[in-house]
Amino acid sequence: MSSNLHQHTESPTSDTRPVPGDGERALRAVFDAVSRAWADNDADLFVQSYTDDATAILPGYHLPSRTDIRASMAAAFTGPLKGSRRIHMVQNVRFLNDDIAIVISRSGTQFPGEAEPAPEQWALATWVLARHAGKWLIEAYHDCPAG
Repeated sequence: MSSNLHQHTESPTSDTRPVPGDGERALRAVFDAVSRAWADNDADLFVQSYTDDATAILPGYHLPSRTDIRASMAAAFTGPLKGSRRIHMVQNVRFLNDDIAIVISRSGTQFPGEAEPAPEQWALATWVLARHAGKWLIEAYHDCPAG
């Protein structure tokens, strides 16, 4: 099954098309912004990349709004995630149209003193992003252990 997943993430399906201009570069800038905010442990800056009604689903958590995402990250940044950073390696970008994209990433949390994320800190993530007034924002996020 994982080889099918890998093949799927390597080649977009036929109903997708490239977005003209620098669409993928603009999308990747969202990941850079989220990573910078995480490294700064700044929950307010972190959620600026999310829409008001964004959802995040992580093992054991359903965060149904940007307000909930912010509260969860603020608590985590002062607790178990303090001083950590998040690495996002984009595996696939699929544009559904000029304003909606699905991104698959392999993402890991690196804690202070670690040279790289521990194997159990890696996740596979699905992101749905939409363009709002010319700016890409996260509509939905889901991750699971990369195990």
